[in-house]
Amino acid sequence: MSLSVVAALVWMVAVNLRAMFPSQDKHWRFAYAMMVLAVPILVGIFLQHGILLACVFLLAGMWIMRWPVIYLGRWLRKVIGHGAS
Repeated sequence: MSLSVVAALVWMVAVNLRAMFPSQDKHWRFAYAMMVLAVPILVGIFLQHGILLACVFLLAGMWIMRWPVIYLGRWLRKVIGHGAS
């Protein structure tokens, strides 16, 4: 197993473990840090294993951290909706 895949699996375990404990800010600061860490990990997976495995890990990360994805979708819908008017 390559270093990038091991890093992605450690990232997923860390995110899941952190989600088990309460937080004052609903885990948003931790989520921002994890999103920043996820980018180089995904780039490494892409470079070492190709787009298919990178997409699998991207989808898994989006599944684990779904609220940032949901808020991004809402924001995009609002921006695109106002731009069309």
